[in-house]
Amino acid sequence: MLLRRRIPQAAALAAVALACGGSNSTSPGTYDPDIPAAWAAAVTNPLFPLAPGTVWHYRAETGDGVETTRTEVLPETRIISGVTSTVVHDQVFLDGELVEDTFDWYAQDTDGNVWYLGEDSKEIENGQVVSTQGSWEWGVGGALPGIIMWADPAAHMNEEYRQEYLKGVAEDLAKVVALDASAQVPAGSYSGCLKTQERNALEPNSTEFKYYCDGVGTVLETNGSRDELQEVTGP
Repeated sequence: MLLRRRIPQAAALAAVALACGGSNSTSPGTYDPDIPAAWAAAVTNPLFPLAPGTVWHYRAETGDGVETTRTEVLPETRIISGVTSTVVHDQVFLDGELVEDTFDWYAQDTDGNVWYLGEDSKEIENGQVVSTQGSWEWGVGGALPGIIMWADPAAHMNEEYRQEYLKGVAEDLAKVVALDASAQVPAGSYSGCLKTQERNALEPNSTEFKYYCDGVGTVLETNGSRDELQEVTGP
């Protein structure tokens, strides 16, 4: 969401106007991103690096208990709308019990922008899948990809853009609010980080801030509580 995709989903639609991937400002019903003509072989954006075998561990103290997240870049790939995507496995535990199990799909264009192409998300209670709400895939049911990380964030300061789009299901948005933020978490102290403000257009009061740091990815989320990077292993 590193990859932190866990803004709650809801059924109500909020009207917004924004731009994504260089497209003109559009309403939710006319979102039309500029799909890249060429794609890179791997996701290497330094603020969102996805080297297979990398694992991030996060921890947050919430009103429901201690939430821990394990995020791993898998060696496998998935073809989505003709594009080879990197597969990331994200597991969320509440007081040690698995409550969410998600596979996210990402690809980088040749300009260095990282696109979010979809997710297969399952909410779990007592070991049973109780919901797949929020799942989407580019090309299925009108779903479209969005930007998860710009190649040049400075060129998009305070510009709200879509990270994903399936009307009424997947409508996360973000904007760059700082280019030289600092964050101190158990994994270390970081400076020169990108800070974004992110929200779900379907969920009131869903705003959170994320800190993306060079060579690491997401190190911190704040939305009333702190979801902190504990360690990162692998390449």
